[in-house]
Amino acid sequence: MVQTDISQLSRECNQWRETLRSFREEFNQHKAELTEAAQKTLSKDQLTDLEHFQNQLHIQLINIHDLKQSVKTHEKRVSFEVSVNGGQTTEETLTDHENLDDEFRALKQTLTDLQSGFRIFVASL
Repeated sequence: MVQTDISQLSRECNQWRETLRSFREEFNQHKAELTEAAQKTLSKDQLTDLEHFQNQLHIQLINIHDLKQSVKTHEKRVSFEVSVNGGQTTEETLTDHENLDDEFRALKQTLTDLQSGFRIFVASL
């Protein structure tokens, strides 16, 4: 068992979920923008790009959902361990937390890159 700052783990989980929630809202807005863009007369290349962004937004919304669920499950595990182990967590749970942090950072970078590309695409219409 490892004594750790449980409030820090909880804060990080809440921060991850809030960031993912924000990305989800933005990506849903982007999907609506693509629906509007599809009503315009577009070139073949623009249509290809539009389809690419529709697919990527869909895929990344799934990734956001999956990671949010993983964080939620992790939070429940931490709370359970703290309640039954006198405020301590296992080394495995801390490793899982670090892995989730890595997953969050990687997904955040992917989402940020997609947003940048999306903004360039929409500005070109």
